[in-house]
Amino acid sequence: MDTFVKALSWVNLRYLFEGFGITIEVSLWAIVLSFIVGSLLGVARYVNVKYFSAIVGFVIDIIRNLPLILILFFVYFGLPGIGIRVAVVPAAIIALSIFESAMLAEIIRSGINAVPKGQMEAARSNGLTYVQAMTQVIMPQAFRKMIPPIVSQFISLIKDTSLATIILLPEAMYRAEIIYGQNVNYMIPMYVALAVIYFVINYLLSIASRHLAKRLAI
Repeated sequence: MDTFVKALSWVNLRYLFEGFGITIEVSLWAIVLSFIVGSLLGVARYVNVKYFSAIVGFVIDIIRNLPLILILFFVYFGLPGIGIRVAVVPAAIIALSIFESAMLAEIIRSGINAVPKGQMEAARSNGLTYVQAMTQVIMPQAFRKMIPPIVSQFISLIKDTSLATIILLPEAMYRAEIIYGQNVNYMIPMYVALAVIYFVINYLLSIASRHLAKRLAI
């Protein structure tokens, strides 16, 4: 118990929470960017434009089947080899956004496919253009169905930021390693503290997702 008290001192906790602030910053940027890009990719794959949709689908399949850590390595260590240097925080955001965009694209495409085909036909018969039908009729219905899997993917994204320690992103996991690197007895307390922090954040997101799903009567 004495070890826990010393490990979880105010100085260590403040240092840990500062790292978690970076975790949240990277996660929020990646969530916004991946949602925008993933939505565009999902729609592009759904509309089935000859060749274009097939190419988009091929790229998505490649990214989805690559480990995130490999994408992190490529962005941070690989791009400098072709003259593109990216700082650690932007590199983490870019890598996470690329990976999550591919995951979200499939969720969004599946959500659109779940909307009955008759909805599009009804919208078009009422004089709406294809774009109007997609934006005003199909997508609102699809997003209601997609809320739970999208939130689940965002929860995974928050947890996946810990992998960015491999490129020395100074987030929560990286700082925990620094703390218990000074005293190996602090390892368990640090992991317990991280587990509690991640659990609270992700559990609150899960509750919010369920509540929103009920309100929208999904």
